[in-house]
Amino acid sequence: MYAAEFLTVALIHLLAVASPGPDFAVVVRESVTHGRRAGTWTALGVGSAIFLHVGYSLLGIGLIVSQSIVLFNALKWAAAAYLLYIGFKALRAQPAKPAAEGELHREAGERTPRGAFTAGFVTNGLNPKATLFFLSLFTVVINPHTPLAVQAGYGVYLAVATALWFCMVAMLFSQQRVRAGFARMGHWFDRTMGAVLIAIGVKLAFTSMK
Repeated sequence: MYAAEFLTVALIHLLAVASPGPDFAVVVRESVTHGRRAGTWTALGVGSAIFLHVGYSLLGIGLIVSQSIVLFNALKWAAAAYLLYIGFKALRAQPAKPAAEGELHREAGERTPRGAFTAGFVTNGLNPKATLFFLSLFTVVINPHTPLAVQAGYGVYLAVATALWFCMVAMLFSQQRVRAGFARMGHWFDRTMGAVLIAIGVKLAFTSMK
């Protein structure tokens, strides 16, 4: 009965999650710098944050945030500040000797699961563009007469699909050959990713409520 609606939601979500953004940048950086384990935990953090967006959308809190300039700006600046923080931190990376295969494995153990998970959760959870996306999804795309249980089911799918997508991203960018290639770039990879995160943070800071 709700198959058509679900397919619409799934397609829109696929197009959104496949578009490079803060989540993609953070997962790639964690995967390349710290390995598959860290990248996977970051992906799970991003996926878990989807439950946050779904929750406040179903409760109507997202609508309040979208209509309050103060709340929207607070969320926006918090997200921008976090991205700028990790961006500038990466930008300050110092030159180092190219890592050997064994050194790459040792570096992969430097990142704790909690730290990687938090990076993904905070990056997605504070993103005001995600707030607006889920608000429009649950108010425009999904029929308001759709049972709450069905909408919650959509939310579970969105969270799981997001986590799986970024787990695949983590798997791709944490492959030894890929990591070794980025390792040859040395500190320039960190600086490049730092510049990307800073650019995303600045762009996010100028996000409007349109």
